Amino acid sequence: MTEIDVLLDEISPYQSRRVVVECDSHTTAAYLLDARGRIRVPVWLANHESAPRTSESSGLYQGQAPLMPEAYTKHPQGRPRFDPACLRAVWFEEGDGVALVDEEGLLAVIPGWAEADSGLPGYAREAIGRSAYAWELDSVRGQLWPRVVHAEAYWDWRRASGAWRSVQRTVLSHLNRRVGEAGHYWDVSDGHPPLLRVSERPPTAERPFTVLSTVGMCGQRMPTLDRYMANTAQHARVELALATTLPAHHAARIFRWIGAFPWRAVTWFGTGHTVKWLDNPEDRAMRGGAGAVLLLEDPAPLVTRPEHQPPDTSGLAFQGDPVRWLWIVPITRPEHLFAKEHDSATLVDKLAAEGRSWVLG
Repeated sequence: MTEIDVLLDEISPYQSRRVVVECDSHTTAAYLLDARGRIRVPVWLANHESAPRTSESSGLYQGQAPLMPEAYTKHPQGRPRFDPACLRAVWFEEGDGVALVDEEGLLAVIPGWAEADSGLPGYAREAIGRSAYAWELDSVRGQLWPRVVHAEAYWDWRRASGAWRSVQRTVLSHLNRRVGEAGHYWDVSDGHPPLLRVSERPPTAERPFTVLSTVGMCGQRMPTLDRYMANTAQHARVELALATTLPAHHAARIFRWIGAFPWRAVTWFGTGHTVKWLDNPEDRAMRGGAGAVLLLEDPAPLVTRPEHQPPDTSGLAFQGDPVRWLWIVPITRPEHLFAKEHDSATLVDKLAAEGRSWVLG
């Protein structure tokens, strides 16, 4: 049995991805795994012996790295093994992709849009052209290298002592101007990024409901947007909010799971998205019969009383990207299925026709 050396094994800052680099006497390969340890994306990194002329039956997706055929490698005779002391991972800000860097520079990139099931492996410096094991890095280095530089700068910034406070001040100042005086403030983080708080804005003479808003989601871009759009900046940063007449400390418990959800589940939130409610004992009291939530940037179609107009939260930007507030509207399991069968706009029309309010309680 071939002995395998692990050259690098690192979990992403959001605890949702893991990268492992393994080397045997024949090849070195990297694997991007999900939180359950399943291989999502493999990428061949190098042969350490003479390359075959044709492809072997691929075992890369099962964690067994084959030799790259000679037409697809820069070193058909093989190259020396990589030095694990010089190998490091650079996680993208979104947490869905990772770059590998060694003493020679960029070694490989597994971007957020790569996926084994779709036949999209990562990019490798040693690769030529496109094979099932790796795609050529040289031809896309100009597009990917700025992402790596940004990622290193981002995590350097996040490690600085004042980084979180700058996010906090920016969001709280905006809420003070747009929504009104602050009340209670809760920490809903779970010990690692993203750091999250919830700010309460109590009812006023003009507004008979409490506004609860996350503080900190916009401090990091959401994952996977690269798969769906070219201009990710317009949708990359959000905060979540909830309007309610329930006791604020009960209602705020929903943010313990939904605030970090994009980075834990490696997905993104946009207006009209629906999210299945995670079974969390903490928020069962306020959940009632809801089985999911609907996220709306503009809940105006669900305004049922003149004094229930949503506050205008527009106008905030963070690191050059606009920040969108998405309002949480609890929905039932049948309504969730209705939205999946039709679309969220049709669901909103249905809820409006039924007189459903966007204000919880």
